Amino acid sequence: MGSYSSAVRQSCPNTDCQFYGRTKWGNIKKNGVFKLKRGRRQRYCCSACGQTFCSTTATPYHRIQYSRNKFDEVCHLSVEGLSKSAIARVKGLTWNTVARWLERASAAAGRFNDHKLNGYPLQEIQADEIRTFLDRRKSPIWVITLIEVWSRLWPSCVVGRRSYRNIRRLFRETLSRAQLSGPPLITTDGFEPYSWVIQRLFGPACVYGQVIKTRRKNRVVDIARRLLIGTDNSLEEALQNSEDSETLNTSFIERHNLTLRRSCPYLQRRTNAHARETDRLEESLELLRCYYNFIRPHMALKFGRRFKTPAMQAGLTARPLTFRQIFLDRFFIAILLFWLNRAFSFRSRVAA
Repeated sequence: MGSYSSAVRQSCPNTDCQFYGRTKWGNIKKNGVFKLKRGRRQRYCCSACGQTFCSTTATPYHRIQYSRNKFDEVCHLSVEGLSKSAIARVKGLTWNTVARWLERASAAAGRFNDHKLNGYPLQEIQADEIRTFLDRRKSPIWVITLIEVWSRLWPSCVVGRRSYRNIRRLFRETLSRAQLSGPPLITTDGFEPYSWVIQRLFGPACVYGQVIKTRRKNRVVDIARRLLIGTDNSLEEALQNSEDSETLNTSFIERHNLTLRRSCPYLQRRTNAHARETDRLEESLELLRCYYNFIRPHMALKFGRRFKTPAMQAGLTARPLTFRQIFLDRFFIAILLFWLNRAFSFRSRVAA
């Protein structure tokens, strides 16, 4: 049973099997094929427990009746700013199919983000908010975002009211997954709950300043900078250690906000593709966050002729990933299979 089979590199999805989640043990055999609208797909069988499955079991590609390339193309079009209706017209699909595929992809991207976005360094942080609306303009909602300036990593975001509770949730989630090697430099706008949250979570273990812009007729006429935590010497030392900032600024998070507006169809201005529900907006942002951090090379992270992704710069991955690699990640599939089997067992007990 421990012999190696180079032809089959699948793992058994049955959590009760002794070879669950393990590959290269020779227990997986080919078990015929089944037809799709275009082509065929291989089925497998575990000789230890008798479980049958296919190569896309417990992945977003399961039973989509189209090629995986087409599924990936739909995801790429979504994170480049096309609405679901536009994607359906371009790819010759129905709107419901596109919506269902993006819902699957967003769920997979969210789980991948939770698994991979851990252990990143925090040296310089900038936070800001984006205002949008749900269903109608009289129902505003905010997307509160945060980036790590040195790596351009986008570790977390919160969708909801512009409140103390949501800002605290944003910073708590970021700190729970990060590694602090020293006092970080934090810059925000003048929204008061930022100072309350940062003083409570960081205390004196950071350098925190605010950049307050005064606008007249939609033009910036004055910029005021305030240092709230730290001394002038600690601020000067933090700016010297920073590879990007020469003074307190929020330019990097504001440029990131522009990327979000252009890449997420729900956040674009003067569009009829705005979100009707909070869940749809959160799903779109999860897929975009995965694409931004792990797939898309960042133009500001150029080293010679090579462009890095924010995850590469933060030391989370060694190369740019693809949607195919993310959706077929073996650890993610094992976790998803565990929860699917647990849910099935619960429903069976309830039915009994």
